[in-house]
Amino acid sequence: MEKNYKSFSMELAGRTLTVDVGRVAKQANGAAFMHYGDTTVLSTATASEKPREGIDFFPLSVEYEEKLYAVGKIPGGFNKREGKPTENAILTSRVIDRPMRPLFPKDYRNDVTLNNMVMSVDPDCSPELTAMLGSAIAVAVSDIPFDGPCATTQVGLIDGEFIINPNDTQNAVSDLKLTVASTREKVIMIEAGANEIPEEKMIEAIYKAHEVNQQVIAFIDTIVAECGKEKHTYESCAIPQELFDAIKEIVPPDEMEVIMFAEDKQVREERISALKDRLAESFAENEEWLGLIGDAVYQYEKKTVRKMILKDHKRPDGREITQIRPLAAEIDIIPRVHGSAMFTRGQTQICNVCTLAPLSEAQRLDGLNETETSKRYMHHYNFPSYSVGETKVSRGPGRREIGHGALAERALLPVLPSEEEFPYAIRTVSETFESNGSTSMASTCSSCMSLMAAGVPIRKMVAGISCGLVTGETDDDYVLLTDIQGLEDFFGDMDFKVTGTDEGITAIQMDIKIHGLTREIVEGAIARCREARMFIMDTCMKPAISEPRPDVAPLAPKIKQIMIDPAKIGDVVGQKGKTINAIIEETDVRIDITDEGAVSVSGIDRDKIDKAIKLIEIIVTDFEEGQIFEGTVVSIKEFGAFLEFAPGKEGMVHISKISKQRINRVEDVLTLGDKVKVVCLGKDKMGRISFSMKDVH
Repeated sequence: MEKNYKSFSMELAGRTLTVDVGRVAKQANGAAFMHYGDTTVLSTATASEKPREGIDFFPLSVEYEEKLYAVGKIPGGFNKREGKPTENAILTSRVIDRPMRPLFPKDYRNDVTLNNMVMSVDPDCSPELTAMLGSAIAVAVSDIPFDGPCATTQVGLIDGEFIINPNDTQNAVSDLKLTVASTREKVIMIEAGANEIPEEKMIEAIYKAHEVNQQVIAFIDTIVAECGKEKHTYESCAIPQELFDAIKEIVPPDEMEVIMFAEDKQVREERISALKDRLAESFAENEEWLGLIGDAVYQYEKKTVRKMILKDHKRPDGREITQIRPLAAEIDIIPRVHGSAMFTRGQTQICNVCTLAPLSEAQRLDGLNETETSKRYMHHYNFPSYSVGETKVSRGPGRREIGHGALAERALLPVLPSEEEFPYAIRTVSETFESNGSTSMASTCSSCMSLMAAGVPIRKMVAGISCGLVTGETDDDYVLLTDIQGLEDFFGDMDFKVTGTDEGITAIQMDIKIHGLTREIVEGAIARCREARMFIMDTCMKPAISEPRPDVAPLAPKIKQIMIDPAKIGDVVGQKGKTINAIIEETDVRIDITDEGAVSVSGIDRDKIDKAIKLIEIIVTDFEEGQIFEGTVVSIKEFGAFLEFAPGKEGMVHISKISKQRINRVEDVLTLGDKVKVVCLGKDKMGRISFSMKDVH
């Protein structure tokens, strides 16, 4: 069959990246059939012919579909079909969305869908990265208006050396998981998890990725030059200038500044609501303008706030550019839970609750990554409508909630103790009580304190803060804002979130609304975030709790772990679970055993845990002469008595070994149920364990 499509290839981090255009999905506006090594992803971009009516935002949808046939699996469950997206799929969709959304026209209202279908996975070539590049290429070759191209690179750090686009094995031991997206000139998205990487090293890694992105962009340029479609024209949904002029006559800029300048969010919202009512009354006879008042006022608010910040260095709530809102922290606000803490920063307030459980409660992961099948630390984030004074029925966590939870989880992972040090599954839940900017960073702070209050021996304190940005007409005309509130996030150009310890960075998430950041801005934001998080830890968090409690809460499960010979697991479990169930019934504990022989015993009472462990150790011990045991008489025969010294384990005391004096009948000394101490004599001719009572010293 004659080849009727275009194929392009480049070497990327030692592996071949191939893009087929015009081979499949020809009815989409743009499609890229991506091959990175043996990883295959179909990326498509489609747009509606007309704008969606009645909206004031760009309706972009990004999907990342994980097909389990890509790793040779059949989905579980009754239907045997892929179900709702995994957490990894949702987070990948967000990472694709964030750098690309600002590159579409601001007045574009046509529905656009970017779909990425993972069809095969090579462990050496990330399907997530392949999809990120595929989406950028699919839009670049399409007729959809887009100010690209853009490219994405991942960076790892092993033994102090940067690894470009690391594979699964390298990721498992890397001190850094960094994803950077760039345009030709600037960085447009940063996502990172790190083991306390110093700020200077992080900046070096970011711009190492930026260099690689330029090679990929040059490659995309060759594809677009040969296969790119002419961008289509579209119906602009920009607000008419006549409407803006009319609004300014009714509400001059000076009055608008007074409306926007309020420390309290509710006060400002009440003023804006009154303003909209006033404009609706003024434009009552102009139906076309009436429908645009909301968007027009939003644009007027945005211009006013940006002018106040950029020209006057005046923030809406009256703070200085580097000033953090009032802070408060407290622990143990919820009784009976294993750990709790509340962190308040201005009108942002998060309560976090920590729960500890045996490792068997760790979350099982069912996805395409073969190296990560479970996780023992889970952070969940909830954002109810009351936290922003709205009324809306909860439909469960959305993509935003999952993304915020994952960011706070990533922030604390590097300081958690190992499973060997602390054999617990850990879940922290952040409940948003009140929101006015950077709840994910408040979640990080409250989670850290909640873990310490629960007695989790984290290595260091972690805090987080968000830095904002307002830019002018030139690259050197900008203002960085420490601790942005909601209004500054909505109307500003950047939300740069950084978490870390006093030694380095543990997580970054950067969102922007402009076409990239200069290196000076990136370095300035990272430095500003370090200064702010140190202030938060020293002045707010440490006074509430400065180090982890020495023990877990009274109502938290106590867990002890021992290792046994895997060959002895069957002895502990017993026939049909009889032995292990007898131990559980006797000691009121929970016992979990791994295939490797790790035995975890958990319960509320430490004495009962110790008793269960002692019984298990007896069962798995190879019996030697001279060992002392305590046993229960379970059977009496003419020739002696049988003792159970551990569930499922019995031995015999011959009548001659019961007493130092001669006895005629066993019953003269022993009765069923008696508890006696015995010494092991080894095994008799029949292979049974033989005991003596009279030789116990």
